[in-house]
Amino acid sequence: MAIPNRQTLSRSLKQLRRTWIDVGQTARSRITGTVRPDLPVEDHDLIRRQIDGCLSDSGGAALARARAANLGGVYLGLNKEGRSNFLQLLARDYGVDQKALQDAVEKWLDSTKRPAEVTDTNRADLSAVEALRTTLLSPRIQLLTRFNELPEGVKFLVDMRAELISLKGQDAELRAFDREFQGLLASWFDVGFLELRRITWDAPAALLERLAGHEAVHAIRSWQDIKHRLAASDRRCYAFIHPQMPNDPLIFVWVALTQGLSDNIQVLLKIENSEVDLEKADTAVFYSISATQPGLDGVGFGSFLIKRVVDRLSRDHKQLKVFSTLSPIPGFRNWLEQQLSDLRSNSEVDPKILSSLREINQEGAERIFSDRSWIRDEVSTTKLRQPLSALCAHYVVHEKRGLSAHDRVANFHLSNGANVERLNWLGDVSKKGQSESACLMINYRYRQKEIESNHENYHTDGTISCSKAVNALVQR
Repeated sequence: MAIPNRQTLSRSLKQLRRTWIDVGQTARSRITGTVRPDLPVEDHDLIRRQIDGCLSDSGGAALARARAANLGGVYLGLNKEGRSNFLQLLARDYGVDQKALQDAVEKWLDSTKRPAEVTDTNRADLSAVEALRTTLLSPRIQLLTRFNELPEGVKFLVDMRAELISLKGQDAELRAFDREFQGLLASWFDVGFLELRRITWDAPAALLERLAGHEAVHAIRSWQDIKHRLAASDRRCYAFIHPQMPNDPLIFVWVALTQGLSDNIQVLLKIENSEVDLEKADTAVFYSISATQPGLDGVGFGSFLIKRVVDRLSRDHKQLKVFSTLSPIPGFRNWLEQQLSDLRSNSEVDPKILSSLREINQEGAERIFSDRSWIRDEVSTTKLRQPLSALCAHYVVHEKRGLSAHDRVANFHLSNGANVERLNWLGDVSKKGQSESACLMINYRYRQKEIESNHENYHTDGTISCSKAVNALVQR
């Protein structure tokens, strides 16, 4: 079996996959001549032989890499159903051997009962611990590490986990497999291994296209738009890069350097005549943060990104005194709609928000959800501003999942140590802003001296740090 030539394996994932598919054709012919794309049950024994071959230590490291490349090619040659069957097979048949684990635990427990002062016994204790550790490493995780040894193997595994996440649902075996997979990726994507890189307009076009494609908060509308976000003197973009995925940012954040705290996204996204004199800029506004790899869900490095960027901006621009976000409230509109529905059906409603709900209901709340004309109606906006702002403040501060804020964006920033600085009326009047946040936005502020205490208080007892203005709205 030939070893894949590194020079023939492109660093581009697209080309890599093509290469693996080609190699996989060879693998299939050597096993049976055919493995059907949907991997029916009848072909499972064929795949098991291939997997077992990859797990074997026979033939040395070179042959092991070749086997892994062949199996990777087989996987990439499967259709969606086939890849699902492959992952289910790994989950079902290649987990920890329960009988071997029980035996290893019993041997370890037995070793702990022996006198510790005997040298030979100490060696036996260590041997029992090592046997237990080895038994806990499932064959499927050993298999995944073989893919990691291939060029672009890390990207291959990240994409594989993305498919696993989409499948796991209520299946206990798939969930157990996913937890192992997540733990493996977490060790490889430790923040200490990641490079903080500023992305500029001079970056390769392919990289800029990736940024545009993965932007999850404020869609990039044109090349002029992305050029403004990258090339304007008062704009920055920073990303975390993994050394084995140099052309695939893991997560990135857009930053605007402003004079004063921004209260709406319309101004920040405006292209024409919008640049701020850097000498007058005293505030860094993080107005969008997007993850690019679904397969890294649960591998948390977003919080480190903001903190690292704050440190870098503090060094590069000594005049910056304020670090804040301009953030959406993506769960607010749905929550508000449910509260109004409960009010109309005479269901139990929190008395703290009852008066504000009634005010909004009287003004025709359906306009907030379906008619964008209200944002241009001065009478309506004046009447709705106070009750809607009060309800939004209540939602962010008091609506919880356990100790955590109900709103996912709020939870992200609060868990990072930010405080709720200000609610911004008509902060996002786009269609998306209306449908998710009822056109409101929030500034979450990062005060460097308070980050750690805010983080600790939030995770200990759910305490949310708020400005006086926000507290006043909550207590209305």
